[in-house]
Amino acid sequence: MELNLKGKVALVIASSQGLGKAVALSLAKEGAHVMITSRNRERLQEVQDEFRQVYDCKVEYHVADITKAADITSLVSHTQETLGKIDILVNNAGGPPGGSFEQFTDEDWEQAFQLNLLSYIRTIREALPCLKQEGGKIINIASSSIKQPIPGLLLSNTFRLGVVGLTKTLAEELASYNILVNTVAPGRIATDRVDFLDQLKADKLGTTREQIAEQSKKTIPLGRYGTPEEFANVVTFLASDANSYVTGSSIVVDGGMVKAL
Repeated sequence: MELNLKGKVALVIASSQGLGKAVALSLAKEGAHVMITSRNRERLQEVQDEFRQVYDCKVEYHVADITKAADITSLVSHTQETLGKIDILVNNAGGPPGGSFEQFTDEDWEQAFQLNLLSYIRTIREALPCLKQEGGKIINIASSSIKQPIPGLLLSNTFRLGVVGLTKTLAEELASYNILVNTVAPGRIATDRVDFLDQLKADKLGTTREQIAEQSKKTIPLGRYGTPEEFANVVTFLASDANSYVTGSSIVVDGGMVKAL
């Protein structure tokens, strides 16, 4: 299968670690030029150096807080100025805090909205004029909660579904520009975020993170957590020329964990 990613330009949000970094690495491996971004300049420099030592492509970075509109505008402008265009936009953001309904204030809801939905809207809006020129791909990373709500993650359960609505609507609106838009939803992927959530559950139940992880793995038909690389492979396909007809879809990468149809 020919992915034809060599020379394409990808902007990958929240890409200094975790799933974002894995996606950026996978795209770079296929020859795409990549703009990585997060709030941590030192970490971005480390990732840039790591990529440049291995892959023959351009890897640039720009520090940005994606809850701030001005930072997003600057990020997209810098990507176009530095790499010339944007062919692929991968929206990504860290998850909001866990908790139950009565714990959350208006400020908590507003912050989660800014991070997990409005940031996606703003980034797409800024990148859209460039994407319209030659067509491209938008991949919105969400969570398996789009199919099956996760107990204790009310904020994520709410705003990740907003991402699905956004994706589905834009897939229709942007099809005439040859822009394909999809949602990819990770299940239990072995990242620091999943370790953190397992630890929260362990603390609540008075057990260990390792015991929680083992219990979780028993609910996954494949019997293990996925790797960031396995998740990134799916995103890379959707971002590539090999994907010419999948748009408006929500693809769950979860080892069969989610039982919803």
